[in-house]
Amino acid sequence: MIDKYQRKIEYVRISLTDRCNLRCRYCMPEGGIEKLSHGDILTFDEIVRVVQALASLGVRKVRLTGGEPLVRRGIVDLVREIRAVPGIEQVVLTTNGVLLDELAEPLVAAGLSGVNISLDTLRPEVFAEITRRPLYQRVETGIEKLRALGMENIKFNCVPIEGVNEAEIPALVGMARNQAVKVRFIELMPIGCAYDVGYKGVAMDKVRQLIERAYGTMKPAGIKEGAVNGPAVYYRLPGFKGEVGFIDAMEHKFCASCNRVRLTAEGFLKLCLNAKTGLDIRQLLRSGIRDDNLRLAIYQAIYHKPEEHFFLDKHNEARDSRAMVQVGG
Repeated sequence: MIDKYQRKIEYVRISLTDRCNLRCRYCMPEGGIEKLSHGDILTFDEIVRVVQALASLGVRKVRLTGGEPLVRRGIVDLVREIRAVPGIEQVVLTTNGVLLDELAEPLVAAGLSGVNISLDTLRPEVFAEITRRPLYQRVETGIEKLRALGMENIKFNCVPIEGVNEAEIPALVGMARNQAVKVRFIELMPIGCAYDVGYKGVAMDKVRQLIERAYGTMKPAGIKEGAVNGPAVYYRLPGFKGEVGFIDAMEHKFCASCNRVRLTAEGFLKLCLNAKTGLDIRQLLRSGIRDDNLRLAIYQAIYHKPEEHFFLDKHNEARDSRAMVQVGG
């Protein structure tokens, strides 16, 4: 569907849970957050019903997120059900990778199209420092399992942080030298706990300089025609099989091309990551709304998707100040 600013909305990110088995310093407090109760979050049947409505409006890609989506029991069955919805072409997953070793095979068999793995470092001790959990080896094993299964659509998400993983940027990019993977660098955004713990992001221009100093000049990668793409801009490096991507919502605002909406774990359709506005779909579902009226309500909400985010306007009342884990990563 087309919103009032003529953007084509065809991608939904669905948070399955606010729970996570890591405590990344830029995302969640050490003691965690007040967890939603089981009755507060959407059931899988409710999620599938929302996906069916969204698909009828033109959504073609579904990304499952969290918290950590793999801690939600039954996720394999959910992937299978969503993949079977007419109009849905891709079901992908963003994960920290800790549970991939045991779940990668059934997920791929269920029709999972791709996996984004949050990986900010290749050093176990730095991983433990950032995540507050010594689980790097489990992530590494899960990545190897995905490769062994022949998963082609693998992306790595890294948040560059001054004095923490800045020196590792070239090594992280090196993962794309001999593997057809995508290594993406995501600008640290003013959401969650990053600034509370003293973290400061690395400017994306500096990230680019570090990469080109190590590997040569980057050239824009072609965009696959007809694909439903996210906000990353991709580049190729000389002799590399994979690609390098950048997501910098602050330095290079991409709101004009945003094609996404988000569904939180408790069933709120967020029209913008940084805005409070949206639609309480859970309330509609549990009030007995008919499918045609659900579709209309979603259409009307998305049509009024905000023109841009409010990251730089801290006093805007429409701004959502909740942690990333609470709004869906």
